[in-house]
Amino acid sequence: MNMNQLETLLTISKTMSFRKAGEILNLTQPAVSAQIKSLEDEFGTILIDRNQPVTLTDSGKLFLEHAEKILRITSDLKQRLSDLSQTPQGHIHIGTTTSIAMQILPRVLSYFQDQFPLIKTTIHSMTSSQIMTSVENGHIDIGITYLFEKNPALETSVLYYDNFELIVSTHHPLSRFTHLSIEKLRNIPFIMLSPETAGRRFVDQIFKSYDVSPHIVMELSSSEEVKRMVELNLGVAIISKMSVADELRHGSLKMVKVNELDITHPVGVVYKSGRYLNSAMQQFLRDLKGMPETQFIGSE
Repeated sequence: MNMNQLETLLTISKTMSFRKAGEILNLTQPAVSAQIKSLEDEFGTILIDRNQPVTLTDSGKLFLEHAEKILRITSDLKQRLSDLSQTPQGHIHIGTTTSIAMQILPRVLSYFQDQFPLIKTTIHSMTSSQIMTSVENGHIDIGITYLFEKNPALETSVLYYDNFELIVSTHHPLSRFTHLSIEKLRNIPFIMLSPETAGRRFVDQIFKSYDVSPHIVMELSSSEEVKRMVELNLGVAIISKMSVADELRHGSLKMVKVNELDITHPVGVVYKSGRYLNSAMQQFLRDLKGMPETQFIGSE
């Protein structure tokens, strides 16, 4: 058994195709088949059901679980050996929300990559709860998200604070107000973030605490989509103030203060407690924690 064979099995499990796996790994289809056949002969079992669509057998699923562990251990060993050179390098998988990825990370990563060109970053967009889970199970290295939840298995550090605000189209009747009470939002058509997002959970809690049932006409998965619908005057929304900084500056949206929403929310970095931090992650975390809040929020 060798690492290439394990990589091949992992790739087939993702693509469910010998041909696609070969294209990704730059191997011919016969070479892919030969690697899998060699594994099956060595371990005396069938790992893949070759009928269409290609699927893993029960033995294949068990084998894949251990193969992934072996590949992670091998990657970790390579990184630790590389770290002995004392030059920050490596690959960091970062999980964050769509709005943070678009509003915050460009400023952070442009600085970081200029300083440390040997460090590669991959960004994964997901909800706050998915970020916490993905950091804990090791699917991503570092999360940048709203710190609404506490988890003893995770280390967290606050980077800056954000607010959620009511935004409306400049053509909406509410645009003539500067302040409103939450009671005034009854029966107003709302465009909401999807229920699994941190922002939506906060909004639901606020409405529930004041016994207000919002009139929801649309649910969308990201703040970017919500902003576009509000600009079209299809409803109002409550989303991160930072995510609408450009629209407020350019006048395509208006923010109306709602006193009951005047709560600050910590946004921070998350990583797994006790895990090995390679030189790339150590340097990234050190720089991230050392940045002033203005580096994240910019000017509005």
